[in-house]
Amino acid sequence: MVGLESLGRGSPDVHIEGGRARVDKVVGSAAEAVADIESGVTLSVGGFGLCGIPSVLIDALLASGATDLEAFSNNCGVDDWGLGRLLMAKRLRRMVASYVGENKEFARQYLSGELEVELTPQGTLAERMRAGGSGIPAFFTATGGGTQVAEGGIPWRYDTEGNVTVSSPAKETRNFPDASGEAREYVLEEALVADFGLVRAWKGDRHGNLVYRDSARNFNPLAAMCGRLTIAEVEELVEPGELNPNDVHTPGVFVQRVVALTPEQAADKRIEKRTTRGAPPPVDPPTTRRGAPPPVDPPTGAGTEV
Repeated sequence: MVGLESLGRGSPDVHIEGGRARVDKVVGSAAEAVADIESGVTLSVGGFGLCGIPSVLIDALLASGATDLEAFSNNCGVDDWGLGRLLMAKRLRRMVASYVGENKEFARQYLSGELEVELTPQGTLAERMRAGGSGIPAFFTATGGGTQVAEGGIPWRYDTEGNVTVSSPAKETRNFPDASGEAREYVLEEALVADFGLVRAWKGDRHGNLVYRDSARNFNPLAAMCGRLTIAEVEELVEPGELNPNDVHTPGVFVQRVVALTPEQAADKRIEKRTTRGAPPPVDPPTTRRGAPPPVDPPTGAGTEV
């Protein structure tokens, strides 16, 4: 049996009750949960746009002062929310992402040489994160074959004059038969493993089992998998056994710490781009009883005296 002391940093509290060990991964606050995230580490961060982002943990990390961070995430939030808050404070040195999005500061820092960016096809990024959490060091994919993704040369970093100083390297390629039996070029992509994973879930229990709601699921399960130590903020904390095992998206084995959000924190969700339209013009009320035939004008002379 492995001793509890060998579990390493981030080990959950273990209580002995009735001769049995009870695991509790809940920590008191987001600040406590991120307290040992040091400068220079790598992070895998869940979310898509502003949907399902671990905003409370990101704010706690901002307050901690950690800097020189590298993040793996689909995008970098917006200028004033999500990872964009770390970016605005110059806490990020490198991003592995698939989308610049609506973050103007992200684009500015990238083009001015302040931030290194490894743009990655979205599906490839998702699979690199999943592979990292599954113990798969690399995989072949057809995405990017015959392009700079495979051949190299995509700008990763510019200098202040706009010259490329770091570009993507060429990747190994091999030909494999596709579904039709024809040879096709495939590109070797390496897995991503982060020092810490930050995710947000709709529900979670004290063992770290997580359930995501609708589109907030997005990159969160992948970010949880590829973090060596994963921290989850949950909108609703439930007791072990309350979650149906068939509904669990991320098993607790991938999660080391759980932060229960307050109702106010859980409700604080932003919309990246709000699009509205005016109300339609009012509709005249019906003049007849629903289902009744419309009135018929009587024939000329009907009902009149001669």
